[in-house]
Amino acid sequence: MASFKIEGGQKLHGTITPQGAKNEALQIVCAVLLTPEKVVVENIPDIIDVNKLIFILSELGVKVEKLAPNSYCFQADEINLEYLESSDFRKDGSSLRGSIMIVGPLLARFGKGFIPRPGGDKIGRRRLDTHFEGFIRLGAKFKYNKEEHFYGVEADELYGTEMLLDEASVTGTANVLMASVLAT
Repeated sequence: MASFKIEGGQKLHGTITPQGAKNEALQIVCAVLLTPEKVVVENIPDIIDVNKLIFILSELGVKVEKLAPNSYCFQADEINLEYLESSDFRKDGSSLRGSIMIVGPLLARFGKGFIPRPGGDKIGRRRLDTHFEGFIRLGAKFKYNKEEHFYGVEADELYGTEMLLDEASVTGTANVLMASVLAT
């Protein structure tokens, strides 16, 4: 692991641009679904999980333009919600744990969000019910197709509320916050 050794009596100078973090990038990239406006996101790490998510968003109808290395412009003004029920989405979404992050923004803006059981890394226990419990508390109805391992939430309208999630979950919190930003 790289390290810096700092000795006293020397002034530091220069600049460092840290690489964007995967989990935060997944959340920020999914947030583009909340608006039809153009959104520019910089410092997106060029890693497999983030690239898979960008691919899924493009298949969903988000216009994606790479402006420079690690810099993209997204516009979610022509979303194809039918993609969410396609076999392609079942395959694409199940290959990425972070695909759960599209559900909150889709629920907020379009009143529904679907996701196949996400795959991805197998580090520790990764519950999805924290996400869905939060959506339910906002007023969504939960659906699960056991044969296809396919989750969904739908709501005619979401309502802001106070809540305490029963498990600490950074992605669950971010997902529920994205769902709540357009709530009544």
